[in-house]
Amino acid sequence: MTKIMINIVMWAILLTSPVCISAFDASYDAFQTANNLARLADYPKAITNYRNMAAMGQESGSLYWNWAQAALAQGRSGEALWAYLRAMELEPNDRAIAREIERLREAINLDSAELTPDPLAVLARNTRRFRFDILSSLLLTISVLTHLIARLRKTVILARVSGVTFMVGALLTTLIFVGALADPTGVVVRRGASLVDAASQSADTLGALREGEVVPILQESGSYLLVEDASGARGWTHIEDVRRLDRPLKIP
Repeated sequence: MTKIMINIVMWAILLTSPVCISAFDASYDAFQTANNLARLADYPKAITNYRNMAAMGQESGSLYWNWAQAALAQGRSGEALWAYLRAMELEPNDRAIAREIERLREAINLDSAELTPDPLAVLARNTRRFRFDILSSLLLTISVLTHLIARLRKTVILARVSGVTFMVGALLTTLIFVGALADPTGVVVRRGASLVDAASQSADTLGALREGEVVPILQESGSYLLVEDASGARGWTHIEDVRRLDRPLKIP
């Protein structure tokens, strides 16, 4: 039976490997095509290619970094900031991305608080950055193992270790769940993006959103998002004017 299972696993690996390699090659070729377009200053087509790759699940920090560079070359600071922040969502420990976010924030005169409108969003980002999911799982596993060994050997020290690791692991797990309660956020990517009173093309304009500002997303309806800006004003805006940070863009 064991040999049969091993053979099944080996055949599965052999059969799926060409598919994986082919997918990797296609992704690499698409990325290089987009980069070449950017080098030729064909930024709109380059961004379209980056967007298509992201929509197909081929996201990476490098993709969004290059996307940001292409957007900046067109003077689209809001879109560039969104791309950098999206890259940070994927690679929270990348210091180069963090530096570019800070540099761009200062260039477009945004306050630091305008990048983090929801304190829970900051908590969620830090739980991802410091990999609380892995740490909590590891600590809870250690707690269970030390508890079992302590019961078998009747060791007081191991029992204490089990209790401490369980409490710390449970705390980290709690922080992950609390961070998950944060409202999703999006970045205003278009200068002069309208804030309207209803999710409709015929809605009345309430005001304009500030390019680059990160706003909480309270609701989504069709092609519109209900958002709240830094002044507390609430209204609807088009989904292409405020891009969500919690998921990749769809192919238009």
